[in-house]
Amino acid sequence: MSAEFHDYGISQKGEIVHRVVLTSELLNVSVLTWGAVLQDVRLSGIAHPLTLGSPLLAAYENRMGSFGALMGPVVNRIRNASALVDGKVVHFEANLDGKHTKHGGSSGTQSGVWTVLESSPTHVLLEMELKDQLSGFPGNRRIRTEYRVDGAALDIVVIGTTDRPTLLNLANHSYWNLDGEGTVEGHLLWIDADRYTVNGDDLMATGEVQTVAQTKFDFQAPREFGCSPENRFDLNYCLADRKRELTEVCRVAGRSGVRMTMSTTEPGLQLFDLGSFQTDPFPGHSGEPYPRFSGIALEAQGWPDAANHPDFPSIEVTPAHPYHQHTRWTFSS
Repeated sequence: MSAEFHDYGISQKGEIVHRVVLTSELLNVSVLTWGAVLQDVRLSGIAHPLTLGSPLLAAYENRMGSFGALMGPVVNRIRNASALVDGKVVHFEANLDGKHTKHGGSSGTQSGVWTVLESSPTHVLLEMELKDQLSGFPGNRRIRTEYRVDGAALDIVVIGTTDRPTLLNLANHSYWNLDGEGTVEGHLLWIDADRYTVNGDDLMATGEVQTVAQTKFDFQAPREFGCSPENRFDLNYCLADRKRELTEVCRVAGRSGVRMTMSTTEPGLQLFDLGSFQTDPFPGHSGEPYPRFSGIALEAQGWPDAANHPDFPSIEVTPAHPYHQHTRWTFSS
């Protein structure tokens, strides 16, 4: 018995895109074959969606390209669009300000149709192949992403293989709003991290790691998340110095009483407040565009620009040592 499939749209390249619905006794989850997007998450007994998404494929091909997608092959930013790979300097597509690389370039895991390898009512396994030298990254790479629901838990497992040494740092880029409307003002947030990687004015990691103590970035004790243009969040929390076993790292609670716990194997967690843009003219789940600060991104990943900072956890993978990530979200009310 397979998952429930629905026609979702046809891409600008003429590719058919499906919405795959997974269900457990407590969750109803929609995944798109476009970008491996986590398009919708619903908790039994709660009328509103818990993650931001759109009913239109055109939204994901335009302003909402990062919403719920699996971003890669290297999420976040690479300074000067170059890094060492297997001891050699490699140059990538400079798709940010004509100088740096953002989210692996203009062609990556978030911007194409994935193949469904298998499915059931509770899981779907998707695959995408990235060709050697796509956006400058070496290696023919095969990325497999599985979403699975079990009770109130939603798991994503990502495996990446390559035929040459390369860089892989993938992340689900969902925006969460546990109240289903407005902004995330007043959400309670806890992050189990006492350090963060410092950004320069260009939001590039400088290589410096600082304590969160006595800064606005400290969520080691749960506190309300504030939204304002003067109080922005777009930074990586240092959860660990290397990948590890699945570990609880974050909790979020909305004013509605809905709660989410996040666990991951990844050493970093990027926190982004969606304060820099709105989705107009593309509608969200409610039919209206999302305003600024309407969601909070919590992206389990390696540390940003890791290939240019030898002290950061490595994101280099080889044929003998493939990529693996496991992240779990658990919901309650």
